[in-house]
Amino acid sequence: MDDLLPISALQHYAYCPRQFALIHVEQVWAENRYTAEGRVLHQRVDSGQSETRNGIQYERSVELLSREHGLTGKMDLLEVEQGPPEIYRPVEYKRGKPKVQDWDRIQLCAQALCIEDMKETGVGEGAIWYWEVRHRETVSINNALRERTLACIQAARELMDQGRTPSPIDDAKRCRACSLADTCQPQRFRKDASERYIRELFQQ
Repeated sequence: MDDLLPISALQHYAYCPRQFALIHVEQVWAENRYTAEGRVLHQRVDSGQSETRNGIQYERSVELLSREHGLTGKMDLLEVEQGPPEIYRPVEYKRGKPKVQDWDRIQLCAQALCIEDMKETGVGEGAIWYWEVRHRETVSINNALRERTLACIQAARELMDQGRTPSPIDDAKRCRACSLADTCQPQRFRKDASERYIRELFQQ
């Protein structure tokens, strides 16, 4: 499969399909304080060395690939608990704090799907380390999260295939935190009713 989807793109889609399209369809990128802090955090994580402590091997900056799901990417940290059987846990580092929404958990679940494909094993849980609050959240890779992740993969791929950029979401708070707000211009496009007008015109 040549059209592999970056795992990080799933977090973009779950956060906002328009943000996803601007980055992955239109190839637009901009940096703000949040993205800069996140980039520095990941550089620190990726620079760490592999090590083994108390029967757990810690592999950093692990390359991932799933032909079954058409995914590729890099994982911050893979914990391998010595077996038999060996237990694999993906760990993702985020600059912010835990969220009610599944944006980060979907990205982590996609990493788990890749591990299962590569290692021919099952992954039952992972973790997300939130730098801002110094908190590690354990995430169950359960059926519900898997279904949401697979749905996100399908929706993101369909949007990529269509090559279109959807309208902004109706969440001003999320827009304010987005580094692409100036390019996206969400308020302008929310007020633009021309598409709805044309649709209604042809329905008469």
